[in-house]
Amino acid sequence: MPAARVSQRISAIAESATLAVDAKAKALKAAGRPVIGFGAGEPDFPTPGYIVQAAIEAASQPKYHRYSPAGGLPELKQAIADKTLRDSGYKAEASQVLVTNGGKQAVYNTFATLVDPGDEVIVPTPFWTTYPEAIRLAGGVPVEVFAGPEQDYLVTVEQLEAALTERTKILLFVSPSNPTGSVYPPEQVREIGLWAASKGLWVVTDEIYEHLTYDGVPFTSIATAVPELGDKVVILNGVAKTYAMTGWRVGWMIGPADVIKAATNLQSHATSNVSNIPQVAALAAVSGPLTAVDEMKVAFDRRRKAIVAGLNAIDGVECPTPKGAFYVYADVRGLLGKEFETANGTARPQTSAELAALILDEVEVAVVPGEAFGPSGFLRLSYALGDDDLATGVARLQSFLGKAK
Repeated sequence: MPAARVSQRISAIAESATLAVDAKAKALKAAGRPVIGFGAGEPDFPTPGYIVQAAIEAASQPKYHRYSPAGGLPELKQAIADKTLRDSGYKAEASQVLVTNGGKQAVYNTFATLVDPGDEVIVPTPFWTTYPEAIRLAGGVPVEVFAGPEQDYLVTVEQLEAALTERTKILLFVSPSNPTGSVYPPEQVREIGLWAASKGLWVVTDEIYEHLTYDGVPFTSIATAVPELGDKVVILNGVAKTYAMTGWRVGWMIGPADVIKAATNLQSHATSNVSNIPQVAALAAVSGPLTAVDEMKVAFDRRRKAIVAGLNAIDGVECPTPKGAFYVYADVRGLLGKEFETANGTARPQTSAELAALILDEVEVAVVPGEAFGPSGFLRLSYALGDDDLATGVARLQSFLGKAK
């Protein structure tokens, strides 16, 4: 029997569902189809001008045409440490920062550095699609703990305790959440953090949506709220969402010096330094004001209210109001198994994946099914798109889904 051409490790990785949906939507658009894409978590705003200008100026400086330290430009690492203290009250030294090629590399580096084969990582579910794949690549075992809309997609300590085994090493904590937009209140952050500390667990906290909360809801960093965690916490972050810089590919991880040193060693062999020009742009971003995100939040908040109202107007759809990020996570279990009129007759989708495919084919609206983030029965929609597209897309969904029998 011939040997497999692709390794089992890589063959086992699932494609990023969010990027797949976005790619299909863009391909259909390029073919002239009027597709409305709710798939990718990407602000529709341009990167602020002062950040772009910093990159333009850096491109003309020969020192940035050369290799730089694998762990990041020293001035950027210090600025990230300063920004973290400013925004979340967590004090770190520049030596505790690793600048990565986007937030995804920070996720991968972290699990590759902390996880040994067989180690379990508790993953609150619904989860961002990349987390379990990065854990599996590191040889770890993701343990899903599902919280449904009836508890605002927020896991409890009791649920976490039930998932704990002698193999558990890490708790993944994400607030505000992708894909649900849920935000843990300060008292629940503290309770969960104290539980993790009492069990001797590491906590990996993804804080990339820290500046996107609504209705006066505060962002609470578990690293700051629970000093009892000591040096067993790693913070993941980046410039993508706050500064509309998704394509610049600059993220970072903050952690204990020994972990960061090890992760830097990994990165030195994988990619070496992040491109210098985006690093200089990120330096301008994290050192500058938060004016840009404050302006984006006004639009996001308006769109958040509009999409929640529009989806909840559809029989069979229940959509909690998210308190952060720029996603809604709609419960569509009430639509599964129902009959829909299609161009070729009728269809009865049994899963949210089938429903999402039907929606794209019939009304040219791209959404991401719940299977990408955990159990079937849900759809994630990003409202980080223009107001007109949002209104058109929701109207199409209302027209199509509202006729289910």
